[in-house]
Amino acid sequence: MLFFHELREGIRIAISAIRANKMRSVLTTVGVVIGIVSVTLMGTALEGMNRAFDESIESIGADVLFVQKFPWFTGEDWWIYRNRPDIRMDHASALERYAVIPQAVSPSASMMSRMSFRERSVEGVFISGTTHRYTEFTGTDLMLGRFMTQPESESGRPVVVLGSEVADKLFGVENPLGQLVKIDNHSFRVIGVLDRQGSFLGLFSLDNQALIPMNRFLRMYGHRRDITVEVKVGSLDLIEEAKEEIRGIMRRERRLEPWEEDNFAINQQEMLTTTFAGISAVIGGVGFFITGLALFVGGIGIMNITYVSVSERTKEIGIRKSLGAPNRSILMQFLMESAFICLLGGIIGVMIAYPLSMIIDQVIPTAMPVTIVIIALIIAFMVGIVSGFLPAFRASRLDPVEAIRHE
Repeated sequence: MLFFHELREGIRIAISAIRANKMRSVLTTVGVVIGIVSVTLMGTALEGMNRAFDESIESIGADVLFVQKFPWFTGEDWWIYRNRPDIRMDHASALERYAVIPQAVSPSASMMSRMSFRERSVEGVFISGTTHRYTEFTGTDLMLGRFMTQPESESGRPVVVLGSEVADKLFGVENPLGQLVKIDNHSFRVIGVLDRQGSFLGLFSLDNQALIPMNRFLRMYGHRRDITVEVKVGSLDLIEEAKEEIRGIMRRERRLEPWEEDNFAINQQEMLTTTFAGISAVIGGVGFFITGLALFVGGIGIMNITYVSVSERTKEIGIRKSLGAPNRSILMQFLMESAFICLLGGIIGVMIAYPLSMIIDQVIPTAMPVTIVIIALIIAFMVGIVSGFLPAFRASRLDPVEAIRHE
């Protein structure tokens, strides 16, 4: 009970001292405010990026493998992969025919083009050739209509499923189902509209696309083009076995000798996750180092001001100690004062960081959950405790007689 009484008394005296020196207290918090704004913005940016990445990566599917010409991360060896032969439809057919472990195989290809409906047009739409199995791979639902059927997919019927953004731009409030749209002067009938999916890693909108049968896509844009073969394994436990099976079929189709290296890549979600985690760690490390410097400078300012406060109130300390105040009570008083000043700076910093995060969100995704706010305030409080400890300890060790004689 005595400890809590001393703690309450220390808090009361600390608040009184802050009120008595409002301007000095506010100016002292500037360094802490800058540090807390920095650490909060860095935390919101990393949290927003992680959430956006998790949402985007769900569209890929953890159990989906991508057979492609290039690995997703080529580094300095991109010129080696450039000379590889393209992935063709016959490779997709061979995987569908011979692969036993996978549940489904689907070829896909895409390019940017122009779409129009009457006098309206949209530039830069991702035209993707795919099959009736598309929804099995992505888990995407439809807002309106239906997806292409197997007969439509295999025969290459001129049907199209629109992304929600394209549908809004071409039709507005008008019902798009059954309407004829043009893709590079080729007519397609709209049979469905996909649900809104947002952007992929903040790089491009998944709603700015139009899906047509793969065979129709190849007739329009040529059969001699590189494609991607998506392979849905169905179980994470079978991923490695499926990769080896796919590798064996592809090597046979490519007629590779046992000593020759693969001239194709088998990509999977884990590569993106690992790479993003490394990039996020580097960005976070650099960012928090910079914010740590700002908090360090702010902490030095708090320490200096606390030393000044101790010097100004040395006589008061002597009187309190002569009346029986223990060392821990004096220590608590000045620790609470420096901690409350920093906590005030933390609150101001969070209040500044929130609107700034909303502005930054227009460029990169951000998110400020309550946990980040709590962590920022705890950091501010701890900076005050650490910064104020030495001057508070010095104050608690003053000789009462010498302190009373101090002018």
